[in-house]
Amino acid sequence: MSAAPGSANGKWRFRRPVEADHRRLVGQVDDWWGGRRLHQILPRLWFQHFTGTSWVVEDGTGRLVGFIVGFISPDHPEVAYIHMVATSPNDRRAGLGRALYERFIADVGSRGVRQVMAITWPGNRVSVEFHRAMGFAPDDGPGTQRLYGTPAYPDYDADGDDRVVFSREL
Repeated sequence: MSAAPGSANGKWRFRRPVEADHRRLVGQVDDWWGGRRLHQILPRLWFQHFTGTSWVVEDGTGRLVGFIVGFISPDHPEVAYIHMVATSPNDRRAGLGRALYERFIADVGSRGVRQVMAITWPGNRVSVEFHRAMGFAPDDGPGTQRLYGTPAYPDYDADGDDRVVFSREL
């Protein structure tokens, strides 16, 4: 696989994940997310059943530096959903997150997807601004409230689990 446009020194290698990547990723993802316990939302099944729409990135030494897991909706094949993305803190601000999103969007777009969706916590200003910069718009329909200055759904997943629902038309 070739390096992504804008990659640092052309040393990123994108590939599809394999089940063996699961342990490597869950061993790092909490640290990559600043100590938040997010490995629980990344069970092994993502590396067994969603590898055809997900990507991992390694640097020139084979060190894992990022990943994106997502899927095309079986019920709405014109819609894809980004479940989780993360990059190593040592590799941020070099365009890796953007490259992961662009790779995912181009991949699912070539398969007939016309809309990509993602959610984030409205208090995560970095994530909210990243999605906006990538051309995603927050849903501001019925049931949303302005939370942390962004239209979001209170209690989206459970009590206290507020979420911004982003979408991008392709």
